[in-house]
Amino acid sequence: MVTATPLLSSGTTPRTTPVTIAHLSTQVRDQRISPVAIVQQCLARIEALQPTVNAFITVLADRALADAKTAELEIAAGRWRGPLHGVPVGIKDMFDTAGIRTTAAFEHFRNRVPTEDAVAVRKLKEAGAIIIGKTNMHKLAMGTTSVDSYFGAVHNPYNVAHIAGGSSGGSAAAVATGMCYATLDTDAIGSCRLPASCCGVTGFKGTYALINNRGILAGEPVDDAILWLAHAAITTQSAEDTALLLNAMAEPNDSSRQNADYRIALQQIQRPRIGRVSNFSAQRRVKSIFEAAVHVLCRLGVVTDVLAPLSPGFDVHHIEADRKNVTESLFDANDVIVLPTAAVATPTITAIGSNALGLSPQNTQFANYYGLPAISVPCGFDHHGLPVGLQIVGKAGDDETVLRLAHQYQQAVTWGRSYPMAPADIA
Repeated sequence: MVTATPLLSSGTTPRTTPVTIAHLSTQVRDQRISPVAIVQQCLARIEALQPTVNAFITVLADRALADAKTAELEIAAGRWRGPLHGVPVGIKDMFDTAGIRTTAAFEHFRNRVPTEDAVAVRKLKEAGAIIIGKTNMHKLAMGTTSVDSYFGAVHNPYNVAHIAGGSSGGSAAAVATGMCYATLDTDAIGSCRLPASCCGVTGFKGTYALINNRGILAGEPVDDAILWLAHAAITTQSAEDTALLLNAMAEPNDSSRQNADYRIALQQIQRPRIGRVSNFSAQRRVKSIFEAAVHVLCRLGVVTDVLAPLSPGFDVHHIEADRKNVTESLFDANDVIVLPTAAVATPTITAIGSNALGLSPQNTQFANYYGLPAISVPCGFDHHGLPVGLQIVGKAGDDETVLRLAHQYQQAVTWGRSYPMAPADIA
């Protein structure tokens, strides 16, 4: 049994370096560590921390251990499926899972049990990933705090008095604390990136339709706006891990994606043209942390100021034309643009009260409307000792450049290399 250190309740420096999928998968392939041992470690973390953080709605302990044993036997027989084989992942409770309840944290769906897996879930299973559970979230993904859930609020693992962000709050908290190595999420106005910022992890949504959305609450009524805005998303510890999941789940919708290897793309040498967004609004401390991040980016590419359309409104009749126009205009002179993920320091649960949008999506929602790839990576800590996120946004179809710059930035800084709570070392 793993004994976890207490939750951090103040601005104490977090401890212990997370083990990434990229590092872990080599050991699994070489049979230096068993998938069973990995799942046991994650389950121990869940047992120790779930009562405080409340990151999961459903934990699949017995099934995950059985799947881990199967993975162990397959690998021993020379049938290694790739970097995700034997790696525990969580699934946001919006994605259907065959024979496992999918509730969207909604009271009336508490006993909803699908008969088929969502497309992205199926692809993860085919890649050998082990589903360890369904993560908690803001009810029906209709908020940015993850406080309003039929199964109870998600708490920030750096300070449980604060929100974890939403709507994918449980996912960010789970990855941040080592309860699993990655999660499959949704992002309609910032629902993956905002929690990633709050919890100090990496949250990515690709170009619109990069990951298939089919099987998100299949058969339930869906508003047209959600169909246009919702993106499948990924939460991990690093851009490199995100690339590994994309290799398993990305849809080959056009020739540029047909043979894409997102991990290899990270290693390409490039000095991107970086547009520093100058018209965002943010608290002074957030701006200061962002400017420090831009100082690092100046060593990685060429930085110039740019105005970004952060408040596009929504017109379903013009959205396709708007998406085409913004790609041509905003990215004519820039490969990517950068701005803070959240405009404010992560608020307390008490401070946001019943406000479903207690954490504003003002810096994130434009990327959903325009269908642009966007990632949030940790770039510092606020005055409460909670993480702050740097957001990198690219042009539609150029997910590789977004991931590459995020990876380069993460290699250049120390942010995101610590757990808020120290897990046992399984490496």
